[in-house]
Amino acid sequence: MTPPAPSPRTGDAPARLSPPDVLRVGASGLRARPLRVFLSALGIAIGIAAMIAVVGISTSSRAQLQATLDRLGTNLLTVAPGKDMFGGNSELPEEATGMVGRMPDVESASATGKLEDTDVYRNDHIPEGQTGGISVLAARLDLPRTIGLTMAAGTWLNAGTARYPAVVIGSDAAQALGVSTPGVQVWLGAQWFTVVGILDPNQLAPELDSAALVGWDAAATHLGFDGHPTTVYARARKDAVEKAQNLLAATANPQSPNEVEVSRPSDALAAQNAADATFTALLLGLGGVALLVGGVGVANTMVISVLERRAEIGLRRSLGATRGQVRLQFLTESQLLAGLGGVGGVALGTAVTAVFAVVQGWPTVVPVWAMAGGLLATLLIGAVAGLYPAIRAARLPPTEALAAV
Repeated sequence: MTPPAPSPRTGDAPARLSPPDVLRVGASGLRARPLRVFLSALGIAIGIAAMIAVVGISTSSRAQLQATLDRLGTNLLTVAPGKDMFGGNSELPEEATGMVGRMPDVESASATGKLEDTDVYRNDHIPEGQTGGISVLAARLDLPRTIGLTMAAGTWLNAGTARYPAVVIGSDAAQALGVSTPGVQVWLGAQWFTVVGILDPNQLAPELDSAALVGWDAAATHLGFDGHPTTVYARARKDAVEKAQNLLAATANPQSPNEVEVSRPSDALAAQNAADATFTALLLGLGGVALLVGGVGVANTMVISVLERRAEIGLRRSLGATRGQVRLQFLTESQLLAGLGGVGGVALGTAVTAVFAVVQGWPTVVPVWAMAGGLLATLLIGAVAGLYPAIRAARLPPTEALAAV
């Protein structure tokens, strides 16, 4: 007796798609429209690149600031005269530098004194009003050790040159005067002074960048300096900065401590960094808007794709594909599209950060959390942007979809 023929598998469960099959089916829809895919992914990439670049540049800037503070130290304090009880300008005693230097919590102290009505010019033919904003300061010999000054060219004042018409100029002052090498003479206080050194820029004492510094004795002998310091720099012990800061005013001017202003230069750098952080938050918001626009572009692309591929959807449904498989196909396409934009955006943002940091002379730092967050954001956007098109594609009846052929 002949056995009965096997019945057709009309009642069997539909075949399940493995993860590689899902990726292959999703990628096939993207390969069919490369230009549209590129433009849609570009919108995502621009948003992610903007956010990565903003975070990377901000982090690189903070890394440079931290390196600067580690090199220069956060234990430098400055003492300056404030206002008296009548609102007039006060002055520090001549002995202020020595008294500050004898404080047990102070490692070293030095000072500068501003020379009023004394200007410096490249030569004696320049009109008096064209000073270029350069101030003339009397300086102690131990000033570089206390502040951490370094020389771009030449040498600092010594016991010999500090008594004669010799001058060290800051980096900005050198540029304004047109001086690039020591040995030339400048017209200072109605007489010639010889430039013996040019300073490197100093972030903790930026006021010295636009200054011409002469010896304490030379200032008194040749320029009529009265010996009162206008800024005392104190390098405190790292474990006693706050304590030294609280005692500096009373030590520098015991008779009128309320007329003394004490500051910490590193606090100004920290405040600048806080302002940069606020600006970074603003730019991140703009990057988020760009990313949202890119997500809308992905959703628009997927909706158009569903409309154009109704025949393909109907054919797949008639061959046994379930609504869930169709929905999964379009969600995968959306995720792949957003993922391409995310990877491109991370690469572009990292490259922008690296170029900017190299130009500025900063270390290049792109946080791993920013790159990972950017990729996760694109996948989330891809899922949200592709959800409606995927549901719409899954709801198309096979007969209606095939009728569009």
